[in-house]
Amino acid sequence: MRSRSAWFGNFVLVAFLLAQAFDGVFTYVGVRVYGTPIEGNPLLGWMMTAMGQGLALAAAKSVAGAFGIALHLTAVHRIVAALALFYVAVAIVPWLAILFG
Repeated sequence: MRSRSAWFGNFVLVAFLLAQAFDGVFTYVGVRVYGTPIEGNPLLGWMMTAMGQGLALAAAKSVAGAFGIALHLTAVHRIVAALALFYVAVAIVPWLAILFG
């Protein structure tokens, strides 16, 4: 039987990875509709200009996902949970308001 901590850790990792995926999809749709200047992260905006929107987003979200997994493997699940909530609040909710508001 798995401990509560293991279930919590697995849950927040999945939540974090889903937040990254949704942010990537919404960002891609947003920059396709409104152009790269709509992206609030200047580094990601520069990467999109240099590499293309899809490749830049895939690279950024892959790196973010890898770091989330690394945090999970080192059992700092509260940080992963905080990051998942942070992404929902500052990335997903604003994209929802822009795209569907």
